[in-house]
Amino acid sequence: MNNAIASRICSSPTTVIALHCSGSGATQWRKLGEALGSHHSFVAPEHYGCDSTGPWSGERAFTLADEAARTVGIIDAACGKVHLVGHSYGGGVALRAAVERPERIASLTLYEPSAFHLLKAMGTYGVEALSEIVAISKRTADGVSCGDYRGAAASFVDYWSGRGAWDALRPSVQAALTRWAPKAPLDFRALLDERTPASAYTSLRVPALIMRGEHAPVPTRAIAERLPMLLPAARLAIVEGAGHMGPLTHADQVNATIARHIAESEAAH
Repeated sequence: MNNAIASRICSSPTTVIALHCSGSGATQWRKLGEALGSHHSFVAPEHYGCDSTGPWSGERAFTLADEAARTVGIIDAACGKVHLVGHSYGGGVALRAAVERPERIASLTLYEPSAFHLLKAMGTYGVEALSEIVAISKRTADGVSCGDYRGAAASFVDYWSGRGAWDALRPSVQAALTRWAPKAPLDFRALLDERTPASAYTSLRVPALIMRGEHAPVPTRAIAERLPMLLPAARLAIVEGAGHMGPLTHADQVNATIARHIAESEAAH
């Protein structure tokens, strides 16, 4: 972590760390930073595969802990407890970071966190949801392995945002996602192979808001509905009219809900 970030996160009583979804970047949370204002130190680190961070080193099999290490470093550098926010893959990363530093978390806000490992212990519903996510994971990985990065990115986008979503994107966004596509199989594998047991989440005794879109895909809908049963102080909120990409398509509503949850968490302490 550079000195500028370290200095910034120590200049405010509380730090908010917002983690973006796969294929996105820090700009996803720009409006959230604006909604929170100057009362918080706001940090939106980018994952491996983003232009600012570069690719994974490839020195060993990639894990969720490897992705979470940057966030854990920011938590360790903060002067007090931090509020963690995460969307999709970023939600999975946030959960991993929170389990590593439970005593340093002030609150959690997770929008459809893709903690796919939880599906393995959710009975018949979990098996069906897991099968669905394994299928899109394989389709994306197959595209990457044969060099069709654009096709892999297109199938990924259309799964999470709906058929035709890829064609509706600007060419510059399509190009950026095509460059990012080789990271997608690593994200899926890290989420599916995560070994944190469900029982570990009971250590996160902090105010937790789990959000999902009204039209959430089956896998993330199942996870969003399961997490409030595992986290001791969690509640579920459903964003009307939204799908998996609610933090982008319904940004004002989602960000206002996140800001309110953070404010209420602070007021309670």
